[in-house]
Amino acid sequence: MTRPVALITGVGDGTGAALARRFAAGGYQVAMLARNRDRLENLEKEIAHAKAYVSDLADINRLAALVTRVRSEMGAPSVLVHNAVSATFQTFLDADPEDLERNFRINTTSLLYLARDLVPDMIKAGSGAIMVTGNTAALRGVANTAVFAPTKAAQRILAQSLARDLGPKGIHVAYITIDAAIDTPWTRVPLHPDKPEDFFSKPDAIAEEVFHVAHQDRSTWAFDLVIRPFGEKW
Repeated sequence: MTRPVALITGVGDGTGAALARRFAAGGYQVAMLARNRDRLENLEKEIAHAKAYVSDLADINRLAALVTRVRSEMGAPSVLVHNAVSATFQTFLDADPEDLERNFRINTTSLLYLARDLVPDMIKAGSGAIMVTGNTAALRGVANTAVFAPTKAAQRILAQSLARDLGPKGIHVAYITIDAAIDTPWTRVPLHPDKPEDFFSKPDAIAEEVFHVAHQDRSTWAFDLVIRPFGEKW
């Protein structure tokens, strides 16, 4: 049988790579999108049925051509996992307003463009899934997320609009909020060197949850899912 195709954005060393491994293990061909060519090529060698597509989602004008290439080389994706994120942590007086525009293009506008390109094939098939990974910034703003949190909040509301439109057409859209520090080298050592294991969410566990939500029974589809370590204070 031909493997279905999952298109995953933001395939870095942490959650993105874990998502690629999980969907490949779950029977998918995986189109991996990210900016870092070397990292993608290494993952392509490591993960069977995965293919690298070097891309910058801030370049909205090239997204359609990229999706066309994925479709011609791998087939029409039946799953989109929008994991790419652009983040800036500064107060509104210190931040460059251009950072808000770039964050919005990557976090939100690219999701709109990808959905517009991929959904028609899903509608024809009568099934599909769009999974969006978010974080606490989608639910609340703090002082140093002034040019980041608005873009994640908009991303969540866009996903909700997609879900309400596409659910009756057989396409499951869900927003997975990761209320945690994710266990990666760049979060553990520079930001949280003294935190215990229980403080972090594991990329493989996050990927397992995303895969599960993407395959929920139609009678019990979730939209908002918040995941956090058991010790997280909320």
